[in-house]
Amino acid sequence: MTRHIAFYAPLKSPHHATPSGDRTIARGLMNALGSVGNVELVSEFRSRDGAGDAQVQADLMAQAETEAARLITSGARWDAWVTYHNYYKAPDLIGPKVCSALGIPYHLIESSRSPKRLTGPWSRFAQLADGASDRAAVIFYFTGRDLPELENARPADQKLVHLPPFLDRVDLPPLGVRNDGKTLLAVGMFRTGDKLASYQNLASALTLVQTAGWSLRIVGAGVADAEIRALFAPFKSQVTFVGGLDANGVATEMAGADVFVWPGVNEAFGMVFIEAQAAGLTVVAENRIGLRDVVGPQGFLTPPNDAASFATAIDNAIARGSVAKDVRSYAQNHLRGAAEQTLENALQFNEASL
Repeated sequence: MTRHIAFYAPLKSPHHATPSGDRTIARGLMNALGSVGNVELVSEFRSRDGAGDAQVQADLMAQAETEAARLITSGARWDAWVTYHNYYKAPDLIGPKVCSALGIPYHLIESSRSPKRLTGPWSRFAQLADGASDRAAVIFYFTGRDLPELENARPADQKLVHLPPFLDRVDLPPLGVRNDGKTLLAVGMFRTGDKLASYQNLASALTLVQTAGWSLRIVGAGVADAEIRALFAPFKSQVTFVGGLDANGVATEMAGADVFVWPGVNEAFGMVFIEAQAAGLTVVAENRIGLRDVVGPQGFLTPPNDAASFATAIDNAIARGSVAKDVRSYAQNHLRGAAEQTLENALQFNEASL
């Protein structure tokens, strides 16, 4: 019997017009779930409140009631429900209601608990996000970043399952032809905040790199363009700004580079690190909790905000030369096939579908 899976992403729909890591992951999850059953995106309702506005939250809760009622009375029947990314700024306000009404198992992928948000402007949304986490039969987590809080509050009958981040592809990309072994690559949006901080850390480290003849290609575009270009002005011809590229363009850049250099300030994990390793690049990143789950043993993880250590890691990565075979072997475990197996093994379904 064919199993029918309801899929929902309260932060950003897989069909959203604006590209982002969240949209990419949502699309990949739908494709992976497609190996388990028929997957339907059941709602495009977005519950995000980025400002902590009580009235906005009240309006979203009212809209969610209407959306949940629509799904409950639609006549559609699913054997399992999967929600991707439930947290205090964008809680799942729909899934728990629909699953309770229809009697189907409820699952979460990447759900976080934030005790410190249970007071303050997001307190109601944080409570609702925790309520959704309490309701889930299974919570799949990508990295160890959220695991401690999930463990602390886990209901006795709830399963926590590690779903390693994965590329939405079944095989590795072709291995590119490297040049001089000294071509560095960075990929990141030109935004203020954490992205700008990563570029600041990278620029600081480059002033301390001892290897002669290195070059850096930067893929990215955005509102912080002037600030980021100014950071790398001292390096003149050693740094090339490629601009914003689509996935194929990024893959082409990775195929011709040697070392991927991206500090990853406050990255949840960063799919780009897996993409770089799949392309055979050595990764140099900062040793942050999410990144430890996606940078393999051939990569270099340095103390956060430590320019000297990051520079030394770049020198060591260049001096060591290519380890593409080992790096790609690690990335093999982060392809869609591995995710499909994990989901197949852990998802729960309405008894009528089994």
